[in-house]
Amino acid sequence: MTDALDDRLIEAASATDVRRAVAAILKESFDAARVRIARRLDAGGAGVEVAHLYSAAADELLNALWRFTTETLYPAANPSEAERLSLIAVGGYGRGVLAPFSDLDLLFLRPWKSIPRTEQVIEFMLYVLWDLGIKVGQSARSVDECLALAKSDMTVRTALLEARALAGDDRLAADFIARFRAQVVKADPRHFITAKLEERDVRHQKSGAVRYRVEPNVKDGKGGLRDLNTLFWIARSLAPDSPLGARVMEGLLTARERRTFEEAFDFLWRVRAHLHLTAGRPEEKLTFDLQPEVARRMGWRGRGDEPAVERFMRRYFLVARDVGGLTRALSAKLEARQQKSTMSLSRLIPGRKRKLGVEGFIEDSGRLSVTGPEVFTAAPEKLLMLFRTADQHDLDLHPDAFSAVSRSLSLVTPSLRRDPEATRAFLDILAHGQRPYRVLSLMNETGLLGRFLPEWGRIVGQTQFNMYHAYTVDEHTLQAIGIINDIWRGKLKADHPSSSEIVHRIDDFEALMLAMLLHDVGKGGDRGQLEDGAIAARRACDRLGLDPRRTEFVVWLVRNHLALSDYAQKRDVSDPATVKAFTRLVGDPERLRTLLILTVADIRAVGPGVWNAWKGNLIRDLYQRTEGVFRGEDVTHADPLDDYPDLVARARLKGAAAEVLMVRDDEAGEHPATRVAVAARDRPGLFVDLAGALAGAGADVVGARVATAADGTALDVFELQDGGGAPYGQAEPRRLTRLIATLEASAQGGVRIAPAPVATPSPRRAAFDVRPTAIVDLDESPDAAVVEVSGADRPGLLADLARVLADHGLSIRSAHIAGFGERAVDSFYVTDPEGRKPNPGPKLEQLRLELEAVLDRVDRAGTRLSAPVRASLRDVSEVGRRGSASDSVSRAPQAG
Repeated sequence: MTDALDDRLIEAASATDVRRAVAAILKESFDAARVRIARRLDAGGAGVEVAHLYSAAADELLNALWRFTTETLYPAANPSEAERLSLIAVGGYGRGVLAPFSDLDLLFLRPWKSIPRTEQVIEFMLYVLWDLGIKVGQSARSVDECLALAKSDMTVRTALLEARALAGDDRLAADFIARFRAQVVKADPRHFITAKLEERDVRHQKSGAVRYRVEPNVKDGKGGLRDLNTLFWIARSLAPDSPLGARVMEGLLTARERRTFEEAFDFLWRVRAHLHLTAGRPEEKLTFDLQPEVARRMGWRGRGDEPAVERFMRRYFLVARDVGGLTRALSAKLEARQQKSTMSLSRLIPGRKRKLGVEGFIEDSGRLSVTGPEVFTAAPEKLLMLFRTADQHDLDLHPDAFSAVSRSLSLVTPSLRRDPEATRAFLDILAHGQRPYRVLSLMNETGLLGRFLPEWGRIVGQTQFNMYHAYTVDEHTLQAIGIINDIWRGKLKADHPSSSEIVHRIDDFEALMLAMLLHDVGKGGDRGQLEDGAIAARRACDRLGLDPRRTEFVVWLVRNHLALSDYAQKRDVSDPATVKAFTRLVGDPERLRTLLILTVADIRAVGPGVWNAWKGNLIRDLYQRTEGVFRGEDVTHADPLDDYPDLVARARLKGAAAEVLMVRDDEAGEHPATRVAVAARDRPGLFVDLAGALAGAGADVVGARVATAADGTALDVFELQDGGGAPYGQAEPRRLTRLIATLEASAQGGVRIAPAPVATPSPRRAAFDVRPTAIVDLDESPDAAVVEVSGADRPGLLADLARVLADHGLSIRSAHIAGFGERAVDSFYVTDPEGRKPNPGPKLEQLRLELEAVLDRVDRAGTRLSAPVRASLRDVSEVGRRGSASDSVSRAPQAG
């Protein structure tokens, strides 16, 4: 094969365009090799094996190109000392592993300064590689330049640690590698190790400091390949002559840890290879649109109600957790050998230990450790007490203690789960600790939390295949617990002034925190999230020793944890019937207070930018009105027009004319929106015209409220973003000016906007097949039908839905528009042309079918606007209006 390739390249030397001819020959050979490797991957080849094969294919390509360039194109029969040149692979390529579209990191090594022939060789090779579409990270340096840079530049030192001779002068390459390794051995390793760990921390901040983001970066994210590479580099810096730092790894990691390392390394390389091939480019982020195909290629299948993609992603996050444990274990050994410099003064004193009042627990160099794993064998309850002690003394967990806990999980038996001392320690951490998020996260990382609380264990690493949730189920829950703690301590008082006061009026804070911990443990259950969650919560509370009254409270909170969000965002809170129904559901002020805090934390923990002032106002309004009922106040019809009295007054003065107000919502969180309010004389088709104007202008409606006063004045308030998720008109103010003028004309009936063209959904949104549902509820309101629709969100959806309602002669008295990632959930209070509640019958059934058809809309080519991967049923939350005709109808997710 090599001889045949060389012969073809030699023939290309006579071509008119030598470079193009050489590139064509090499491309044919390289592509054929890559096809063979991809087939091996598809056949189940191991990740590291495939990575080695891609590296070997690159080796063959470069060697052939080198031979042609140096022997045929620019030959030197008897090269002088100055003409000596070596081609060396560095970085990951030097280690002999590549992904399908990885860069090639190359060093052209010369003995000293460059000469013309050297420059010709390097230039031709690089141009051919670029012609092949290969991205090359290259440098051309002398031996002394490399050695000098490696002393001061840790990035250069890192790359050279993996140096591997590819072609050229063998003696030059061998002498350089030997001198470099000798230099590394003489150097103080602490500076390099510290630099690598600091570099890792910076990388984590850029790619996402949380390990459990649902669209992880396989290469650079926390728990990804780069973290394992960092361990390789550290090991190699301690033993540069040992292949892959194996000798150091054997000394720093146990056999079990090395096995975990190898399994994680292989899994992540396999994921990365499939990810590159699926995307057709060097994509490192496992985005929603790529996850289903990568899962399929890796052989994952759905099980029960859990789709293949969610099973695959759970495995991914469990591996990411293992990578974190390996990093801790390595750090422990490095510190024991005093080879890692540290920033903390307490840790600069070798061997500093302090007893902490619990037998077997010590403070070791500023962190909590144990005298040995026998501490837990003698008293298993100390597994829980260890973490309470860490919280009490505000200490991080020493990696030795971390490993000791992980190795002692078999001690967590049914009797320990009911042990009063162990359960007391657990509840203290959860409800009375200083930093419950940090401590519970540590417990989760060791595996103790899932072992002690089996209900929790089933959601560790669990993902939800939707765009609404940014984190795995367990990480979302832990963040929610941290948010409650922040509210309690007044850290979020600026965002939640009333909640910061209300939280201190809650009588049973332990019940709140237990409910928060358990609120999502029913996800994926056969009976639905809420019912299965309530069953699991009862089981957990009984085992923890709660009395029946407190257990019932926790169970109620878990079963109804979505109720406040559901009522506030999808119902007309100004309607006394809504407030009365919610009051009946809640039952007493303590439940109301507790549910408020739980709801706020749950929504905030969904992901960045999910909580905003719009949602906050809706939830606060319902809370205040319900609280008033408990104080004995009459439930009256609130006038939502009061929030915009000047605007409404001006519209009334103008009669049929319309008034439009635009305000920036500066409190809308990370992803704010532009708020536009329209006040006008109500008329048939008003909402349709306004929604059509917004769709025609390319405005994405992310929230809306519609209300009509008794005198016929309508107020329509919209929260708008552009296609990129920014406030509408922020980048182009003139677009907003034109939109306001169009809305004024549309409100007055002076212009009709043509329907917006069908937009192609973004690849991320297209990854989800959202089941469309529509219901018509005649029991919710005494004087209107409530139409609720749920389906895949898309531009122009609101206008299309409103048009169907108008075509049926229905007037929209109130509208409540909300988006939950890829899913839109819209509710409309509608009346017939005479202002009365519609009568049941075939007309309403036809309305429902037409609305579902709009939600399931197809483009002109006959392709559904939703995509072929269906999210699991648990992605649809089941909170309903208790006792209404729609209790059994699935609903979109509001919070966790």
